Amino acid sequence: MPTPQPKHSDESIIGSRDAIGFVLRLGRALHVYGIPAHRLEEVMEKAAEKLGLQGQYFSTPTSIFASFGPQDQQRTFLMRVTPGEVNLGKLAELDDVTTGVLRGALDPAEGSKRIDRILAEPHRYGAALTTIAFGLASAAASSFLGGGSKEIAASALIGLIIGLLSLLAERYQSLGKVFEFVAAGAASALAGSLTFVIGPYAVSNATLAGLIVLMPGLTLTIALIELSTRNLSSGTSRLSGAFVIFLSIGFGVAVGGAVANLLLGEPVIARAAPLPAWTEAMALVTMPIALTILLRAHLSDAVWIVIAGALAVGGSRLGVRFFGPEIGVFLGALTVGVASNWYARLLDRPATITQVPGIMLLVPGSVGFRGLAALMDEKIVSGVDTTFKMILTAMALVAGTLMANIVAPSRREI
Repeated sequence: MPTPQPKHSDESIIGSRDAIGFVLRLGRALHVYGIPAHRLEEVMEKAAEKLGLQGQYFSTPTSIFASFGPQDQQRTFLMRVTPGEVNLGKLAELDDVTTGVLRGALDPAEGSKRIDRILAEPHRYGAALTTIAFGLASAAASSFLGGGSKEIAASALIGLIIGLLSLLAERYQSLGKVFEFVAAGAASALAGSLTFVIGPYAVSNATLAGLIVLMPGLTLTIALIELSTRNLSSGTSRLSGAFVIFLSIGFGVAVGGAVANLLLGEPVIARAAPLPAWTEAMALVTMPIALTILLRAHLSDAVWIVIAGALAVGGSRLGVRFFGPEIGVFLGALTVGVASNWYARLLDRPATITQVPGIMLLVPGSVGFRGLAALMDEKIVSGVDTTFKMILTAMALVAGTLMANIVAPSRREI
């Protein structure tokens, strides 16, 4: 005699289908806009539990696996995802949708429709403003690295050129695959060539500052966070990707410099002339504003992002003064992490909005580039020492970020 099968109403089947569809759409959207693997899996699990689903989730930098149902009756989904850039504005909008669904203000079907609309929306800022933001970020970075007026001007020009190249890379897929190499070559060649126009200056400062936005320091930090939280597959893959980007940038700088030297001769290099202290304060405001645009955050969040940047740099320098560079970075990350979590609690906004830009002011990308440059110049001891400092700096960032979630946990979903 056959075993009777349980009866399910059409409403329960549709409701379960809508809930699964919402969780899958949410996971894909969060992945595209730069959420680390451990947070992505946590959010998907929390959303599924609130919607009455039983599931397991596994994320890598290029895919998401999601299984729903009891262990012996699971239905598994595979989503191939192309890694995207961090988009703080859309992450905030996704957070609002997620909060609405989990708190019962929206049903999963309506939440899915809103996620689809968020994904379909164009970039928040146009090409011109984005290109200008590249130039401002590079100019501010040059100031942080001790550049003078010539270095800042050259860095701003290089940043503008890289901004234009990034627009072309978005349009032409073939260029996007070699974007870091091409941008680094253009930056190096332009930095050397400008010495014949504006006179001797610190070429290395302008080159590094111009490339600062492309440095995978944030990717390296996220990879180490994923490894620290036992997301080994995603962390290892992301770490390998960061290493490849470093190599592409280093090789591009070498090629660009060689081409410039062949065509124009050796550049005339001089030390950077120091600028007054107030110019660094201007850079501390300029850089977060540029990051607001480059990370696609809402303009209304710019003030909070500037404050987060000031807290990150202030905490870091206070720690460096009393304890040394690694502890300084740890305190900077801890300070901005705690402040961001309180921002999330008090204003009911995602902590990511202020935490990511704050951490980007501390990431060790420039240190890693210097280590790679030293190795390419066959300065083995200096290169290994600098690279090791990069790893220590990244681990200090990881420790500060994770400790902040213990000291002041955020209550937001994303």
